[in-house]
Amino acid sequence: MIASLVPGGLEAFQKLDEQGKIIWRQRAIDTIRKHCSESGRTAVVAGHFMFWPSEEETGNPNRPSISVTHICKWQKAEESQLRYLCRENGILFSLLPAHLISADKVSAFLRDFRGHTEKYNLVCAESTLDAAVDSGNGRLETMLVMDADRTLSPEDTGVLFWEELSASRRFKNNDPLKALFDSPLAYSYAAFRQATLLYEEAADDEEFNAVCDKVASAVVLYPEIVALLRQVERESHVGAVVVTCGLRRVWEKVLEREGLSEKVMVIGGGRIADGFVVTPSVKGALVAKLRNHHQMYVWAFGDSPGDLDMLHKANQAVVVVGDKQGRSKIMDEALIDSIDNKGLQASQAVLGNNTSPRLDASKLPIVQLTGREFMESIIRRRKSFPGPRIWHGTDRNAAKLLATQMRDAKVAGPDLREAHRRAGWYLATETLADILGVEECPIQHVLGRPTSGYRLLNESQTLIVALMRGGEPMAFGVNDAFPLAMFLHARSPDDIKQEHLQGRLTVLLVDSVVNSGKTVIEFLHHVRRLHGSIRIMVVAGVAQSQSLSKGSDLTRALNSYTNVGLVTLRISDTKFTGKGANDTGNRLFNTTHLP
Repeated sequence: MIASLVPGGLEAFQKLDEQGKIIWRQRAIDTIRKHCSESGRTAVVAGHFMFWPSEEETGNPNRPSISVTHICKWQKAEESQLRYLCRENGILFSLLPAHLISADKVSAFLRDFRGHTEKYNLVCAESTLDAAVDSGNGRLETMLVMDADRTLSPEDTGVLFWEELSASRRFKNNDPLKALFDSPLAYSYAAFRQATLLYEEAADDEEFNAVCDKVASAVVLYPEIVALLRQVERESHVGAVVVTCGLRRVWEKVLEREGLSEKVMVIGGGRIADGFVVTPSVKGALVAKLRNHHQMYVWAFGDSPGDLDMLHKANQAVVVVGDKQGRSKIMDEALIDSIDNKGLQASQAVLGNNTSPRLDASKLPIVQLTGREFMESIIRRRKSFPGPRIWHGTDRNAAKLLATQMRDAKVAGPDLREAHRRAGWYLATETLADILGVEECPIQHVLGRPTSGYRLLNESQTLIVALMRGGEPMAFGVNDAFPLAMFLHARSPDDIKQEHLQGRLTVLLVDSVVNSGKTVIEFLHHVRRLHGSIRIMVVAGVAQSQSLSKGSDLTRALNSYTNVGLVTLRISDTKFTGKGANDTGNRLFNTTHLP
């Protein structure tokens, strides 16, 4: 390549000073990169990283004699400096020891380097999760997502792997993963990809599996974890998946030994053939996929800062706490930040003999994994959202009392807005909470001890949309009942954007009056175009009976979608023309005098 670029070819190149040679070498590399980009091919560029000064060796100055010792030092120096520079610059590095220098192995390396990106990595991990969910028997409602090392057991299997490998070869070899994750790569996608290359570099497939066998035999699961998984095994609607940044093969062997491998799948890596690596962000994305796509209630169990993303995105988060000597030293600080500044709500399971809790029980309440209350909260059936249905409180005395002020022509302005707010709160607590379900949450008892309270199921993944302007006061009442929900004003369906639905599980469309249902239909169609499966509840103060009759446009719209329903305080035979003094919006805001 250099010969084709430099005027005068290699002979001219050899006559240049060192700076001139550096410039042309860089141009050669840039040209190779451009050709590869245009052709879709992968390039292999061979050459020395550095040359050893010849004056350090004695011998014929024209053809110096170089000893084997000298060549080995040269090799080690190149390896050490290349490894360091690659980590500093985010470049993957691997040696090709004897067991990898075959056409098939090198070809596999090249194909992997060529096509593997962080986006592709996540797609592969999510596909593996989807396959695990689809392979389950029956409809899973609840999923336990568990970290592995120091969560399922006190051991770190990565450390055990390198110790076992060193012992089998009868030489001391420090765990290279510590140096890797302490480097500028930290816990990035590139770092975990580099970890895979270290495992490939260290052992061929046969030796790798043999070491994994020995490591697995040394792993002892926490008894409380085993009891929890045994209970899950008996429940057809509850599943469990181990998502590990470590060695998939080790944890598969551990679960197989415990007789849990049929119920509990392991998602992890360790070899190029696994196809992907698990990073902290992948863990979080898999929990989000289970909640948003598979519509599951997710419990996440982890022990370190690398688990915080998935703990944040789960419905319920449990921090597993082992003995002080083995557990993460920086988790306390990370937890305090997550709880105080990022809204994490979690509990802790203290495992092992004489283990002290993290933080204090008011900030991180303690749960007993084998306790009856905790087990029941895991296996409780989650109320699946029914098909299109209509709920109303027309004949309830409470609804009659609330509706009186809303119908009274003498009530307007702030008093009417307050009446609508109270109606919104009532429908939220009396009807929506029953339809959508509630979940336990940690609270501080008035007597100073931690206890459990309740909130709307998936409350923080709920979007309240106030259909302006008449729906705003009722929507505020709904928000009073569900304070963790996101709130949005919408004058037209287009005011609801794709990003508003990102990470949401339920949309509450709130309006004061449903007359013909035309406006509601437009909003339903719009939300369904943006999200094909999100739950939608229409919440209204009053709905006109004809709009909800069999064969009406609104009823057909409700019946055309799954996961859609309507809740109203009452159904009325009166048609609401929406003009002048009778218009609810004008009465709410004292604008009845406007033309």
